[in-house]
Amino acid sequence: MYDFAYQKPTSLADAVKALSGDEDAKALAGGQTFIPVLKQRLAKPSTVVDLSGLGLAGITVSGTTVTIGAMTRHCDVAASADVKAKLPVLAGLAAHIGDEAVRHRGTIGGSLANNDPTADYPAAVLALGATIKTDRRSISADDYFQGMFTTALEQGEIITSVKFPIPAKAGYEKFPNPASRYAMVGVFVAQTAGGVRVAVTGAGQGGVFRHADMEKALAASFTPGALDGVSTPADDMNNDIHGSAEYRAHLVGVVAKRAVAKAA
Repeated sequence: MYDFAYQKPTSLADAVKALSGDEDAKALAGGQTFIPVLKQRLAKPSTVVDLSGLGLAGITVSGTTVTIGAMTRHCDVAASADVKAKLPVLAGLAAHIGDEAVRHRGTIGGSLANNDPTADYPAAVLALGATIKTDRRSISADDYFQGMFTTALEQGEIITSVKFPIPAKAGYEKFPNPASRYAMVGVFVAQTAGGVRVAVTGAGQGGVFRHADMEKALAASFTPGALDGVSTPADDMNNDIHGSAEYRAHLVGVVAKRAVAKAA
């Protein structure tokens, strides 16, 4: 681990100032990705800005939405009575992120800011058409994710909360890597006010993506059988020691049917 300065601001304005004034400064949320990266000397930040003192944790339900503060831990989402009542699929997703240690440190904002191509939350955010709120604006899910480890966030911009609309139906299923528990393929399906949305994580070379053909099929009939004959091209799938591109393309269809069955 390289030497770096450490700051723990107590206001959002001070955190933004610390990050915006130094392009080599990095934010620390739960640290479940960032700390291992530092330990392996894969990053050399000038300053680490700890966001834990900003009061950005918490869950609120208002009408047809569930809003989750950026520093809310996975375990708190999983255990929340409000999330279980209004958006149970999200509680179930959070309950199966990593292992218990990861769930007690990792945060939803950190996961979304990192945008790991095998993470679970991006699939939920994209499939539900959630809104990512930052210190300066609101970003729609369709505009936020811009490729592997790439988002619409600008230098110094901090996620403050995520606003989820409550769908009519939703389901999430993943095929996890048995060692890391990251999704080799994860599919989130949702019937929303704007129509059916399907998001796939873990499989694509460019990170999370919407599956237009599946959305069209499920819009006609929201049943697992509606996906019979809907294929996923292997060209853009990940291909590594854990599974070939063709294997992942096949898994997308299998896992999607399971997600629809859960939703129904």
